[in-house]
Amino acid sequence: MREIEGGICAPGGFRAGGIWCGIKAGSRKRDLALIYADRPCAAAAVFTTNRVKAAPVLVSREHLAGGILRAVIANSGNANACTGEAGLAAARRMAELAAGEFAISPREVAVASTGVIGAPLPIAAIESGISSLADSIRPGPAGHEAALEAIMTTDTRKKAAALELEIGGATARLGGMVKGSGMIHPSMATMLCFLTTDAAISRELLDRALRRAVRRSFNRVTVDGDTSTNDTVIIMANGEAGNPPIEAEGPDYGLFAEALEALCVKLARALARDGEGATRLVTVRVRGAADEGAAELLARAVASSSLVKAACFGADANWGRVLCAMGYAGADFDPAVVALRFAGAGGEVLVCESGAPVPFSEEEARRVLSGEEIEIRVDLAGGGPGAADAWGCDLSYDYVRINGDYRS
Repeated sequence: MREIEGGICAPGGFRAGGIWCGIKAGSRKRDLALIYADRPCAAAAVFTTNRVKAAPVLVSREHLAGGILRAVIANSGNANACTGEAGLAAARRMAELAAGEFAISPREVAVASTGVIGAPLPIAAIESGISSLADSIRPGPAGHEAALEAIMTTDTRKKAAALELEIGGATARLGGMVKGSGMIHPSMATMLCFLTTDAAISRELLDRALRRAVRRSFNRVTVDGDTSTNDTVIIMANGEAGNPPIEAEGPDYGLFAEALEALCVKLARALARDGEGATRLVTVRVRGAADEGAAELLARAVASSSLVKAACFGADANWGRVLCAMGYAGADFDPAVVALRFAGAGGEVLVCESGAPVPFSEEEARRVLSGEEIEIRVDLAGGGPGAADAWGCDLSYDYVRINGDYRS
């Protein structure tokens, strides 16, 4: 498995583009993106668990029921959420517009939106720009970069990755891009994630691999405890790699699922690192839990704790907050066997053993916690085989500043 360049356009047979069409007043950033596959693709998706679902989520879920996609059209600047029947009509119109440019069925087009909730989508702007959008698509980095910029909102970093591996004697590639910075919490996050692969794989196994990857990546990311109305992860597989089609679980499926999970973990970490107002990426690593599910609950509770996040911002080794968060996680564990360590580029500091304090240097702990990436390592001594990581960020003053006037 090797990291490569190119993002969503790294796999063969995919093109992408992005333009500005004026969806958000006062902005000149690209705001309309398109990903197009030269041939029909097996497709799978995972959407938000929020009961309030945006119009594009409802429309894309309908279209993904057929298991085949050719394109994804996405906009930033407006979430098209809580917009009633007019919002549903606008989402369907977006699919129709993209389909019309390539003479394909609207049901082969997925739709995604991100931005302000509760505002009508200016569909006229998309209608005016659709021809330019279709003309903008390119293979390779140029197309990928334009599409990635077009889906960003409060993101401060471009988040993308691609991998290459050998499957069945053929070279297959996977690529992805993701946007998201705030309103991020399992399951999933305020995120749009688009994944492509030229591997040949059945729709059923593609769906299985995606759900496993999402559970171990995006469902373990938290920035602020809010789960969005628009969360969408879509993957398309066109088979251009020429590998023997993966139609049953076995070594080839295992390799593909492992690569997809690695790609999604990389993107999930990038989401947490770019949390609104964040100054530090925080990884919570739990080992020795009864099983993976218990470890995940514990890790997510710690990463989600506002008090833990605030302590990380202040580089304060307030480890009692970690143990407190574990206590309300809903997982069974013995507090008397917990060991806690803070780790980072500055080293590692043991702060708690057997559920009780141990002497440590506050100065050394502050140095460790002052790095851009820190780890909270939880060891349940003598526990079971359960292990899981969760990713979050610190909670800074800038988070309130950004969200205090988001609509303006």
